[in-house]
Amino acid sequence: MPMPSDAVGPEAKRFASFAAFYPHYLDEHSNRSSRRLHFLGISLALVCLVALVATGQLVWLLAAIACGYGFAWSGHLFFERKPPGSLRQPVYSFMADWKMYWDTLRGRIPF
Repeated sequence: MPMPSDAVGPEAKRFASFAAFYPHYLDEHSNRSSRRLHFLGISLALVCLVALVATGQLVWLLAAIACGYGFAWSGHLFFERKPPGSLRQPVYSFMADWKMYWDTLRGRIPF
């Protein structure tokens, strides 16, 4: 599956603040199936984190990371057809994942 060649690289747009980045992040997640995979991945990651706290077994931390990023990145690959933003702005992207999750829970973003 071809991906846009200009999606990652030195010419990729940088954002000075999270407030400026978040609208761009939402544009990058316009596909409903991709958003659903993000939501599912974060939900499963939360379950894994609860299991980590309950059992103290670090394997649950690895499972949380695999669920969170695995589902999100598959959404980008198969539905958005572009590389995930976490490759360009990892901190803002991580923050935006959680904000989009919360906004979806509150009904501000359609599931």
